[in-house]
Amino acid sequence: MSEALALIDYGAGNLHSVHNALLAAGAAHVHVTADPDIVAGARRIVLPGVGSFKACADGLKAIPGLVDALEQRVLKDGVPFLGICVGMQLLATQGREHGTTAGLGWIAGEVLPIERTDPAIKVPHMGWNDVRPMPHHDGAELIEAGEAYFLHSYHFQPDDGHHIAAMTDHGGGLVAAVARDNVLGVQFHPEKSQTYGLALLERFLAWQP
Repeated sequence: MSEALALIDYGAGNLHSVHNALLAAGAAHVHVTADPDIVAGARRIVLPGVGSFKACADGLKAIPGLVDALEQRVLKDGVPFLGICVGMQLLATQGREHGTTAGLGWIAGEVLPIERTDPAIKVPHMGWNDVRPMPHHDGAELIEAGEAYFLHSYHFQPDDGHHIAAMTDHGGGLVAAVARDNVLGVQFHPEKSQTYGLALLERFLAWQP
């Protein structure tokens, strides 16, 4: 895989592990960057994210020109995009963690706290859990049934169910992946999901939406 991939560094991602996982999956040129000019020339883009929605959103927006470069390259030029964990949640219209914070708004919806409906259910949702693909056309070919590693206390609730690419269950259904056109977001961590995660990254690197 010779095309350049931009792994976005905005101070809120598990960059080392994601970088290593992308290399293991076959990526040859991974640029860990927050430079809008590099993003503007990337052929694929990965947005990781750990921590709170607000901290991640604020960190991304604080870098001059970065959001504009992402929107140009992903929404207008149509390059393949993968958001991981909070990087997936940032696709939403807004998040409700530490107040209300605007997201990128690429997939309409909200990021809400996981409700503890059963005292036996622990929050955060942490550990291995099933990923169940949903009937979906855009990006669905990247998601296969299996088990992946999750770590989150908030979940993405899209306005349009057609944008849900996969579900998991933790005291009730939670969205495990969203997709729209050339945009894919996964709530789980591919870089921590061993064989399942590497296979997903391999499919992303070969994806031609």
